[in-house]
Amino acid sequence: MRLTVLHESMRRIRYRIPVTRMSMVDADVLECYLGALGFVREARVDERTRCATVFFRETGHKADLAKAMEAFTFGDARLREMVPENSGRAMNRRYEQQLVMKAAGKVVRDTLFPFRWKLLWNAYKSMKFLRMGLRSLCHGHLKVEVLDAAAITASMLRRDYSTAGSVMFLLEVGGLLEEWTHRKSVADLARNMSLKIDKVWKVLPEDSSQGGAEQRVLVGVNEVREGDRILVHTAGIIPLDGRVVKGECAVNQASMTGESIPVVKRPGGYVYAGTVVEEGECMIEVTQSAGSGKYDQVVKMIEESEKLKSQTEERAFHLADSLVPWSLAGTVVTWLLTRNVTRAMAFLMVDFSCALKLSMPLSVLSALREAGNQDITVKGGKYLEAIAEADTIVFDKTGTLTHAVPSVAEIITFDGAEEQECLRIAACLEEHYPHSVANAVVNEALDRGITHEEMHSNVNYVVAHGIASTIDGKKAIIGSYHFVFEDEKTVVPRGERSRLKALPAEYSHLYLAVGGRLKAVLCIFDPLREEAAVVIDQLHGLGISKVCMMTGDNERTAAAIAEKLQLDEYRAEVLPGDKAAFVKEERTAGRKVIMIGDGVNDAPALSEADVGIAISDGAAIAREISDVTIASGSLEQVVVLRRLAEALMDRINGNYRFIISFNGILILLGTLGVLQPASSALLHNGSTVVTGLASMTDLLPSPVERKRS
Repeated sequence: MRLTVLHESMRRIRYRIPVTRMSMVDADVLECYLGALGFVREARVDERTRCATVFFRETGHKADLAKAMEAFTFGDARLREMVPENSGRAMNRRYEQQLVMKAAGKVVRDTLFPFRWKLLWNAYKSMKFLRMGLRSLCHGHLKVEVLDAAAITASMLRRDYSTAGSVMFLLEVGGLLEEWTHRKSVADLARNMSLKIDKVWKVLPEDSSQGGAEQRVLVGVNEVREGDRILVHTAGIIPLDGRVVKGECAVNQASMTGESIPVVKRPGGYVYAGTVVEEGECMIEVTQSAGSGKYDQVVKMIEESEKLKSQTEERAFHLADSLVPWSLAGTVVTWLLTRNVTRAMAFLMVDFSCALKLSMPLSVLSALREAGNQDITVKGGKYLEAIAEADTIVFDKTGTLTHAVPSVAEIITFDGAEEQECLRIAACLEEHYPHSVANAVVNEALDRGITHEEMHSNVNYVVAHGIASTIDGKKAIIGSYHFVFEDEKTVVPRGERSRLKALPAEYSHLYLAVGGRLKAVLCIFDPLREEAAVVIDQLHGLGISKVCMMTGDNERTAAAIAEKLQLDEYRAEVLPGDKAAFVKEERTAGRKVIMIGDGVNDAPALSEADVGIAISDGAAIAREISDVTIASGSLEQVVVLRRLAEALMDRINGNYRFIISFNGILILLGTLGVLQPASSALLHNGSTVVTGLASMTDLLPSPVERKRS
């Protein structure tokens, strides 16, 4: 595709797409394609002008862009799968057209309509506002609708039809902008929260050539169609809506239905995308393919959930409603004292409710969207407020404080077992458990070219202990020392106990046993994250007075890590219940607690904390239960999250002060006769829109700007 450059600078280029017509879907496809290029920071495509603007991360990528565009075609099905289910482009165009039509209609009426037509039009439009005001009064509420109706009625009775028309126009435009900005913020947040699953186990139809055996293959979720069957194991996330056709499982579906207790699903039961299998295994027949309905469900959850309202927002909403009676009282008192209707109307033309009720939720929604843009998913505004107020952070160790991708350093075999075979069995079991250590085992097998097709029966995961299954009629287990030797009573082959005692102390150990006999010990190299010490120091600097670590590792390893990271407290050899109990103790002591973890064993503590933060590549159930999910790349996102939360609270408090003071000044100037009602309404509505738009701006510098600074 040959591009026509319209304008360019060091890190920005704007060009025209050589097509005669571009649909909104085409624009979304191109925008997603450009945004996915590694050297592109941001891309914007306008289907009306058929132009694209590209912002580069660094200079010198113009040739790379031209080369990438040579390979681009709008009809590429793979590219179309990259497009979000709802990009928001259609919604933006709809609201833009409504605003243009309202503005054009106002100009036409003011310039072309005779006086009588204007009078009839204003009378007709005023009925809507009068109806809303009367409805509010009939329900016993004194809300902003009553103020609007009173202001319009007073203007009409004074035969100031121009002011009445201007007030109604500003109210309609302001309402449209409020609706647009709110829907846009919700849509942006929903796209960030929408389910993102790449792979799924698909069950192939029985093949007579294979003896009727059930065949399973790992495929991309976008390859699954209605009627296909997929398999989901313990701690796995259900990627698509469907009906259970085989197996039995307990499903945590709090994200969709609000139920806190797992629901048992048997054949015939319906399951929803985004819910998590807490226990068991089930085969699901898909009823909705990828992208069908999940986005709308998330939007509904966001709009209806009380989680979006922080305590600060609630206080602002209550204040806004409580000020309406005072505004009406101020109108009456001013008229009684001055007998001047114009001055009395100052209280009717200016209210605090609109700005407070618009800017506060927009600030929160904008912060949630900004977090999403930085690969941080926050499920509600109250969690950002809790993060800003938190004084204690509890870290899990493995996969959280330690590196997200540990590796297998050594495999020590026992009982004459072969190393390759032991790794094959271990990988076959561990691939069903999404944890960093399990991933290390699977990746090691992959690096060695070892295939590990399903060769076992149902896999049972024992929280904080290990995995058990059956291979060739023999019980196969893999997990901790406590699980393998104390719970399962595994036997160490004669003459090899000394080798077991001499295992390298610098590694974590994963024990594999088959048929009740020890077969291998996998030594896991689990280094600390490079940024861990700096992050903990920064958290202390941001007001976190207590940084703790919880780990199932031995005391010696935990003590060494605590000293290196300068932690305030740590607990070693803990079980999931111990982590949750510690968090509960801290909260009972009056502290606000953040818990950060990535495994199934962290789930109880994540639920117990004021804010639970899960690592994105950890267990699905941890992500489901948590209130916040951060990317696995760096713990620095915890620092970003704290700064974002503090900046949000500063913005909310700043908006609160500005709205009260600015509107108070407008009322004062109106009662003194300095401002006319139409001017007060214009300034009030203008400030409301400006405050709303300002509340949608980013709270923190972009990652690129932070890197430069």
